[in-house]
Amino acid sequence: MTQLQQARQNIITQEMKQVAKDEDLDPELIRMRIAEGKIVIPANRKRKATKVCGIGAGLKTKVNANIGTSADYPDVENEMEKLRAAEEAGADAVMDLSTGGDLRAIRKRVIGASSIAVGSVPIYEAAVKTVQLKHAIVDMTAMDMLEAIRLHCEDGVDFITVHCGATMGVLKHLKESKRICGVVSRGGTFLVEWMIHSGKENPLYEKYDEILAIAKEYDVTISLGDAMRPGALADAFDRAQVYELNVLAELAQRALDAGVQVIVEGPGHVPLNQVAAQVQLQKELCKGVPFYVLGPIVTDIAPGYDHITSAIGGAIAAAAGADFLCYVTPTEHLSLPSAADVRIGVIAARIAAHAADIAKGVKSAWEWDKRMSQFRRKRDWEGQFNTCIDPQVARSIREKGRPQNEEVCSMCAEYCVFKLSDKA
Repeated sequence: MTQLQQARQNIITQEMKQVAKDEDLDPELIRMRIAEGKIVIPANRKRKATKVCGIGAGLKTKVNANIGTSADYPDVENEMEKLRAAEEAGADAVMDLSTGGDLRAIRKRVIGASSIAVGSVPIYEAAVKTVQLKHAIVDMTAMDMLEAIRLHCEDGVDFITVHCGATMGVLKHLKESKRICGVVSRGGTFLVEWMIHSGKENPLYEKYDEILAIAKEYDVTISLGDAMRPGALADAFDRAQVYELNVLAELAQRALDAGVQVIVEGPGHVPLNQVAAQVQLQKELCKGVPFYVLGPIVTDIAPGYDHITSAIGGAIAAAAGADFLCYVTPTEHLSLPSAADVRIGVIAARIAAHAADIAKGVKSAWEWDKRMSQFRRKRDWEGQFNTCIDPQVARSIREKGRPQNEEVCSMCAEYCVFKLSDKA
């Protein structure tokens, strides 16, 4: 049985117990919310990650890091370095989005080396294999797509993104919307072009029951990809995006009815004033199913700083109810990220997640901040370094600007407010 099916039969699994311990919550609460579809534990039964994580209602906001090769940079060793960087920076999950090199070999290396949950997008492999056979991407068949999904599940991925909601009905609204950036989801683009070329319905929508059967067999969590996510602020919240969200709500319910764990993905590029509304709409339509957002990025003008634009959007989204943040690195829109970029992206997303957890009233988040403040008040530098989110950077900054008096920092020196207060 899947985690969801066991939860519905009042069985508390080892994974549920671990999540409850990590979150300092009652295991029965975890079981109940999994049974309701409001929490998922991505854990392929063929692979047991060292660190399982729960995603959803009442839990700490989780962070995913995307890694993976491209045709320009197919070196798997670079991806291993990025995986280590993501784990060391505190990511809860990684997604292998490789499109260059031996995709299955790369995926197996990532799965074998990762201590955290691993996700993937099987249609990338179906498309790459089609191109390697000297065909166009639009020559992919439904069988190619389903075979890729089964292969990824067999290899042990814990969650898969499938763009089942990009239907012919959605395509009609897309054609009428006159978007600036059109479709920016890579998997979504493959499917939209396939539908336009063939004149047929999205095979992932038509074969959804077969996808659910595969996911159920391995207890792989379905992540319903948002093919119509906006890639520009001007494209946000248009009819194509909202229409697809309604389709995803239907598909999420079908997954739950089939006993398959499911999350729904969201935007994208979103104006600051729309972020909370988009999250709330998803939560209402999808009846509390966990929400996974890319960023969202709240301004289009900051290439090189999109870890910041996405952290701003991510904090607001998570505070409004989003459960899972996909990081964005400084290289978004510019290049494949390095291990250093991955580290920066994870830390930025974790800061956003933590800020949101404080707003949500997560007890452990408040306690973490309180400990940090206590060490700061006492000018306990080792305590601060050991408590802060990035000890490595905090230590290096203090070393670069060492004070004459080790009790204080060189910003205020002898005029340190805490030191002056101690004398009062």
